[in-house]
Amino acid sequence: MSRGETHRDGGPAGPGSSGPPATGGERRARGWQGGLREHARVVFGGARAGERGPLLVIAGLVVIWVVFQALDDKFLSPRNLSNLSVDIVGTGLVAVGIVFVLLIREIDLSVGSVSGLAGAAFAVLNVNHGVPEWLAVIVAVAAGTAVGAFHGFFFAWLGVPAFVVTLAGLLIWNGLTLYLLGASGTINIDEEGLVASLTSRHFGNALAAYAVAALGTAGYLLAARRRRSRHRAAGMPYRPAGEIWMRTGLLAVVAFAAAHTLNRFQGLPLALLVFLVVLVVSDYVLRRTRHGRRVYALGGGVEAARRAGIGVERVRVAMFMVSGTLAAVGGLFVASGLTSASPTTARAAGSGMLLINAIAAAVIGGTSLFGGRGSPWSVLLGVVVIQSIASGMGLLGVQDAVQFMITGGVLLAAVAADALSRRAEARRGRP
Repeated sequence: MSRGETHRDGGPAGPGSSGPPATGGERRARGWQGGLREHARVVFGGARAGERGPLLVIAGLVVIWVVFQALDDKFLSPRNLSNLSVDIVGTGLVAVGIVFVLLIREIDLSVGSVSGLAGAAFAVLNVNHGVPEWLAVIVAVAAGTAVGAFHGFFFAWLGVPAFVVTLAGLLIWNGLTLYLLGASGTINIDEEGLVASLTSRHFGNALAAYAVAALGTAGYLLAARRRRSRHRAAGMPYRPAGEIWMRTGLLAVVAFAAAHTLNRFQGLPLALLVFLVVLVVSDYVLRRTRHGRRVYALGGGVEAARRAGIGVERVRVAMFMVSGTLAAVGGLFVASGLTSASPTTARAAGSGMLLINAIAAAVIGGTSLFGGRGSPWSVLLGVVVIQSIASGMGLLGVQDAVQFMITGGVLLAAVAADALSRRAEARRGRP
């Protein structure tokens, strides 16, 4: 039995034992002890490399928060943390789309320009031409989907490298955004309208935040137990019950602490709720559907996926469409936070920090640049790290140049860690 494999009774595998037969209570106690030992082994670096990455990110996030709180006691205030939970959404949604593309070993450099195009298209349609907000939103998001299909067609069917296609898209869509905005420049959107409410609306009832925390915790527990039952029935290694309960307890502590903090300010932000829903749906699609399994298979190897009967071209096009759609949605949240669309923000979105932060959030959270490994939930960790650095430095009045250097350093460290992890797995004979 391999290292890390569990017995069918939930305890850890080990050498033969001697002595009298264990009672039912003793077996249950051993099962829980085995679960605790297994959890400790995972936490302190003994088990799966895929689990060590997020734990290191969490440890780094704790250090970041401790340092900034020591430098400015407003950093962990309910107001700042609530603002942080809203600020992560625009970049986070764009980063989720990046994850879908990274999983098939490709990159989309146009997401910043697409997000700026969506914001500008909405503003021009709604403010300048009087199109109802809901219809302008649909058109803006549909434009992002169409752009993704355009990129996917050139890449998947014509064979143009994705890097070149999306780099050209970065310039094309950024130029189109500036053209739409015209010489008039900034277009202010209705501060009481649908799009503006995406980042300004909060659910003031305390039960809303606690209900989301309870649903998230219960959902994780049910999913983990269901996965354990399936693996156990198939004779595959599975998590001990003790580890599942311990993880659930830690998640509950974090979730309810976050809910309590949000309720101390204005309650649960609508933007954060939308982001969490997108993460849940994206994770379900990738992990629980046939289409998601095809994505991971394609990330593992193009030829192997093709021989398995997977329509490689269709999957590639679909991934770029997802990336374009989520980039457009993220752009609407960015426009909502600014309550405007302007040439300055369009240029910044197309070639500046939104693109870099979205890629950094995906990679820092644990999505591999080499394809086949990662999940939408990795974005949550990564974007919190990125935005925490930006928020902390903003409070300290640090200039943008220093923020750029630190963000770039964190991204380089994450990519280097991913490359080293891949190399270590190759030496152990793993794909």
